[in-house]
Amino acid sequence: MGTNGELEAAEGLRYSILDPTGNTTALVESDVQVAWQPSVAARLMGLHPEVEQVGFVRRVDGDDLVQTELRMAGGEFCGNATMSAAALHLLNERPGPDGPTSVWLRVSGASRPVEVRLEPVGECGYRAAVCMPQALGIDEVRLAFGGVDAVLPTVRMEGISHVVIDKDSELFWLRDDHEAAQRAVRVWCDLLGVGGLGLMFVEGQAPELRLTPLVYIPGADTLFWENSCASGSSAVGMCRAEQEGGAVDLRLREPGGVLRVVSEPHGGPTWLHGSVRLVERSDA
Repeated sequence: MGTNGELEAAEGLRYSILDPTGNTTALVESDVQVAWQPSVAARLMGLHPEVEQVGFVRRVDGDDLVQTELRMAGGEFCGNATMSAAALHLLNERPGPDGPTSVWLRVSGASRPVEVRLEPVGECGYRAAVCMPQALGIDEVRLAFGGVDAVLPTVRMEGISHVVIDKDSELFWLRDDHEAAQRAVRVWCDLLGVGGLGLMFVEGQAPELRLTPLVYIPGADTLFWENSCASGSSAVGMCRAEQEGGAVDLRLREPGGVLRVVSEPHGGPTWLHGSVRLVERSDA
């Protein structure tokens, strides 16, 4: 921690830890200045090594549509954290089981409000579906590392981009060389000039695929082999829909569980289906 203000911001925090398909997320409900959020997030991740990302949430009053706001520590977009923030909003507003409902959020890395549909499962869990922001574009980009190069589909989103690396790609070997992959994602993030980059290693035959996600967010200085990645899973769905010229319905088996992606081509809607549960509520 740097300044006294940052130290004070990290003390007495109100935060919750949620589990959206293994991609453990801490959501801070205390007011923390944007400039201090990365260091406060680092402190929380030090206290809770299982946490892969940190977001900052606040309730929105007086808006006819949006009910809550989420800003990730690095300013990126995160589908799993969006799902978690919607669930936390419901838990705060009306604890206990209820029927299906929608929550609308303003989220960093998304220019328009995002809808999350929730259906309660048990006391503190939900089945959830997020209407993901549309991709800005899907490009074929030649990337190289370790003397090997390949043309790879790259899905550009507002708050993050993802490179899709299929099993038959010359660069799929990076999945099994973690040190090299972690260097590559940093190099490619800088090369592409994006605020965050994921490498999505995909294998198997549709509709059942296996996904291994690596995500780098320079603004938060985080680099994780994630248990699940909602935006990366959605990028895979968007990419497949565009390649096939028709809607796809995929089940992606990731280290933390299964995410389902239903995506239509040519900028059509993409729905990310998963689950989220509250793990812990605490004061630091």
